[in-house]
Amino acid sequence: MQSSILVRLCVFGILICGTAGAAGPNPDKYPLRVYIFRYALQPDAGHRVRHPSDMSDYASGIGQADLFEGGQPRGFQFSFACMAQMTASAGYQTFSARWKKREAVLEILLPQKGKPDSLDSCELQPEMNAGQAYFWKNGGVAQEPAAQLKAWMVKHKFDPENGAEEPVLTGAEPAPDDPLLAP
Repeated sequence: MQSSILVRLCVFGILICGTAGAAGPNPDKYPLRVYIFRYALQPDAGHRVRHPSDMSDYASGIGQADLFEGGQPRGFQFSFACMAQMTASAGYQTFSARWKKREAVLEILLPQKGKPDSLDSCELQPEMNAGQAYFWKNGGVAQEPAAQLKAWMVKHKFDPENGAEEPVLTGAEPAPDDPLLAP
């Protein structure tokens, strides 16, 4: 009788632990938001599996993004090497993030390819651009004062850290007023 109860408790514990581990990173522990404008893979990026004991594929490269932290936008350039498939933001999409090492390692959550409800983490090594943010301008990415993006955020009630990821736009505004959407 006792061994039967012990076996059931062990099986229950394994199921609980297995389920918790399979869920992936918890987005609630990633309070910051990152908007990735663009990235480029390194020419020799990606480790190809040659033997089952080898490491899985990974990608490495560089990019440009804006970090939303404490209600303020901050532009940064970054390098990365991760197992997750890197992707640029679409529309106003931002990715959950947190500092692993302040100003040195920023961990973001990216959707798994083919599994939009599953997330993988990727570490970025940022080089923060003091007082600057990135914008889409004249068909490319430009760098301008972060205060300009902050003013746009306030005007359009855009606050990705607090769930307001769709700006409130008016039909009378010209397209160049929208710094986050690609032309």
